[in-house]
Amino acid sequence: MPASGGNGWTAWLRRQAPRSFGCCRRECGRSTRARGRLRSPRSARLPTPRLSGKVPAVSDADNRQRAEFPPTGFWRRWCEDAAAAVMPRADPVADPEALAPAALQSDAPSPAQPGGEATPWRVLIVEDDPSQALFAESVLHGAGMQAQVVSVTSEVMDAMERLRPDLVLMDLHMPGLDGAELTGMIRAHADFALTPVVFLTGDEDPERRFEALDLGADDFLRKPVRPKHLISAVQNRIVRARALQGPAAAAHRHPATGLHTRPQMLQLLSSTVPGASDGAAFFVEIAGSAALRDRFGYAALETLLTDAGRRLGEVADGHPAARLNDNTFLVLATGLAADALPPFARQLRDGLGEHAFAVGAERVRLRAVVGYADLALGFEDPGAALSAAEEALRAARGHAHGVAAWERPVSVEDRAQTELARTLRESLASGGLMAAFQPIVAVAGGNDAQYQVLLRLRDTRGELHAAGQVLAAAGRIGATLEVDRRVMEIAIGALRRQRAENRVLRLFVTQSPSTLSHDGHAQWLLQALAEAGVDGASLVVDVRQEDALVHALSLQDFCSEMVSAGVQLCLSQYHFGPEANALLGQLPLGYVRLAARYSSQLHEPAVRDEMRSAIDFAHRLGLQVIGQQVEDAQSAATLWMTGVDFIQGNLVQRPAGELEFDFQSSVL
Repeated sequence: MPASGGNGWTAWLRRQAPRSFGCCRRECGRSTRARGRLRSPRSARLPTPRLSGKVPAVSDADNRQRAEFPPTGFWRRWCEDAAAAVMPRADPVADPEALAPAALQSDAPSPAQPGGEATPWRVLIVEDDPSQALFAESVLHGAGMQAQVVSVTSEVMDAMERLRPDLVLMDLHMPGLDGAELTGMIRAHADFALTPVVFLTGDEDPERRFEALDLGADDFLRKPVRPKHLISAVQNRIVRARALQGPAAAAHRHPATGLHTRPQMLQLLSSTVPGASDGAAFFVEIAGSAALRDRFGYAALETLLTDAGRRLGEVADGHPAARLNDNTFLVLATGLAADALPPFARQLRDGLGEHAFAVGAERVRLRAVVGYADLALGFEDPGAALSAAEEALRAARGHAHGVAAWERPVSVEDRAQTELARTLRESLASGGLMAAFQPIVAVAGGNDAQYQVLLRLRDTRGELHAAGQVLAAAGRIGATLEVDRRVMEIAIGALRRQRAENRVLRLFVTQSPSTLSHDGHAQWLLQALAEAGVDGASLVVDVRQEDALVHALSLQDFCSEMVSAGVQLCLSQYHFGPEANALLGQLPLGYVRLAARYSSQLHEPAVRDEMRSAIDFAHRLGLQVIGQQVEDAQSAATLWMTGVDFIQGNLVQRPAGELEFDFQSSVL
């Protein structure tokens, strides 16, 4: 038995996983081989009757009656080579492979439940095509099974509760929920985690077959299917399931506690964990087991832990539970939302801690610690989920309340982004966002003063963060609109102050497409300009090309509302290409700002040629071109020679908090 804590259980699990996880696929393989070994003698063909005289009339009601209640043995019309059936026995059989007959005999008795009570096998048929559903239902009825059809996917789980089927025969592609989603829902239900699911579909894509098996399906039949193959597949799967759940049920439960065994829990995990959207795996540990052993001895401790397991099964509210080693238990609770997991963990802890266990003449209260892993966090396999729950259990040992949840490790970058998002939220509340201004200078000289407004945020350590980092943090907390409006308010305030000093100024302000397409934002901007007494021609809205390609229609709507106020649009990060060139003709642009790589890779002839094409195309459309991130005189000279109208970058001036650049003396 693996040692308590540490990686002992995880290591034991990984040794067991190849035998336990993925068992459904191996059973499928054995089932296919078993059917392939069966050879049925071809029966003699029935002589074709000669028709003479008048054929008796058959009413529509008779046809419906025959379709809904087929005569005994009718399915043999499609499978003349069917062998005589051998029904499964009611007593346990050690080898499930021996319980795989080729087909059911039409006049055979109904399959027997383990225990001797003769009841038909129950099959739920999930099929939206009425003809296919009637075919499958008739074939299974004729084989002595009880079949029920559900054509609406939303009613499947209710039908599962009512019928409690031995097998689900399901179409893969249906309106609403498809077969893969329904299989996940069935597997997530504790009562149906081991119910066989067989897909019946006309999909010929082999990848879909593997996907279906990975999702928990037990077999995959392709339409059209011969009745004998359908019956054989259904019968084979039911027999295997009953061999595991029926006659041998006692072998899967602890005789004293009634808890599941470890192998059975592994099977439940393998069918539940991949793709689980709720629930958790709970590790429950009885603390101080070494002290209890020294005090009462080995035999008394084992009795005490057995009683604790029985008690845990009661407080788990029907969720599967198993004893993993001497003092550690596992509870698999599905169907619980995230906010229900902490109360359930406390329920497990208190259910053991508040109960008085008898040890000889004494009464003992146990201290339990609980660690759990939320399955909605998306674990790749059961081993990963159990490792996470074990890690949480180690953390719970150091907590006073004895409960801990596993949290996915966060990288240094994620922690930094989370901290920056918190700082941004505080800055928005206190008005702490700032802006820097970088001049945009005409290469031929001129007196027009124009700047790009650059967002800045200073964190608690005094570090200044650029616009890209701030906008990423804004996206994490859903504050992009609020940040964009705050930057626009800063820009309008600067324009108002410059107007009061009789200085002409133009500002380029970057805005996200989601902000520009937000209901009421255009009216908000027009009202803000009017209240500040600012001319709209002094404002240029800057949008990245990558975003504009996706939101071209909403940008057109925004620009149509800005035309009357004179607000212009600049396409940033422009690079030459068919899509971008088409965009230049669709939007009412005034400026384009070249992509940064044109400034940083001017030593490459292909880049220079492409940049020249981009500038020429923009000029033919009457647009003015800005070269950005100019860091040295050579880059500035090359841009000037290729025809740009403006340059921007640290060569001209680094971003600053004041609007104090001398444009009259800034001739290249």
